[in-house]
Amino acid sequence: MAAIKESGAQAVHPGLLALASTPWAPWADKIQSKIIAKKAGVNTIPGYDGVVRDAQHAVEIAEDIGYPVMLKASAGGGGKGMRIAHTKEEVLEGFKLASDEALSSFGDNRILLEKYVEEPRHIEIQIIADNKGNVLWLPERECSIQRRNQKVIEEAPSTHLDPETRRAMGEQAVALARNVGYNSAGTVEFLVDKHRNFYFLEMNTRLQVEHPITEYITGFDLINGWAIESRVYAEDPEKYLPSIGTLSKYQEPTSWKVENNVRCDSGITEGSEISMFYDPMICKLSTYGATRDEAISTMNHALDRYLIKGVTHNIPLLRDVISNADFGKGKITTAFLAEHYPSGFKGHRLDADHHC
Repeated sequence: MAAIKESGAQAVHPGLLALASTPWAPWADKIQSKIIAKKAGVNTIPGYDGVVRDAQHAVEIAEDIGYPVMLKASAGGGGKGMRIAHTKEEVLEGFKLASDEALSSFGDNRILLEKYVEEPRHIEIQIIADNKGNVLWLPERECSIQRRNQKVIEEAPSTHLDPETRRAMGEQAVALARNVGYNSAGTVEFLVDKHRNFYFLEMNTRLQVEHPITEYITGFDLINGWAIESRVYAEDPEKYLPSIGTLSKYQEPTSWKVENNVRCDSGITEGSEISMFYDPMICKLSTYGATRDEAISTMNHALDRYLIKGVTHNIPLLRDVISNADFGKGKITTAFLAEHYPSGFKGHRLDADHHC
């Protein structure tokens, strides 16, 4: 904000992450957006459609709708201010932790509470709307591979949806956009359970980090192949903690990428400083293929062609996830990393049948 004022800027691009999720930005209030969604006929998660007054009020709501429940910051995003609770005690503790984190992150400690969707998958619909009331929905992205409620690997389309569910989600996303007179590119995010029941999560009124994979699979026929995005982070994948320092060596798979359907989006170069004050993402690596197996194979080869020195990075984790048998079968939920690496990722050891 200081930079905006000092520069005398007449307009500000909100970007893809933090600034676009600040409390003064549209749709940053999850409570209000949920109420708007319900009025538009969009499926919403059962819960309390208002601000939870205090911890005791949270317990009353939780016991009314049934455990488990999700406590969630009304403002902001990025997984901050979120806690799952299975008991009264966890609600009491989670309410304080979530509200404190929300206040420190967004300057707003309001908390909403809703039923926790078990075995959830995070699937979102890209929309494009003009100023004449035309709204178009595009094939979905699945963003279920997450750590601490933040996305790590995304793909388009999803292995989980059938044509009927895809159409229903797209139509609800369009209905929501039309109901508020939306005019731009945007994303309507949903949680989808194992039975393909889907529930509105939030609307992001901006171009998101994962937009390259939608760009890869959409054309004049709208459905054109499969794409995957891996977020290369400067972090310790065992503890998911940021790694700070200078990128003494940084090389992307650039010489190999153009002819092999590989795209790298980054804002750093060799010699750049990775600090604690910004998101530790180094690069968005996207790959495309005529089939999912082809996109996965290309992703594996592209990840192997990075050279990063000076900071710890998560490429070994990304490589392991992409090669995981359950991922290959599309058996994923938002708990994938926690279930497959309960103590954090400690590396992969080759056995006698697997050699470099």
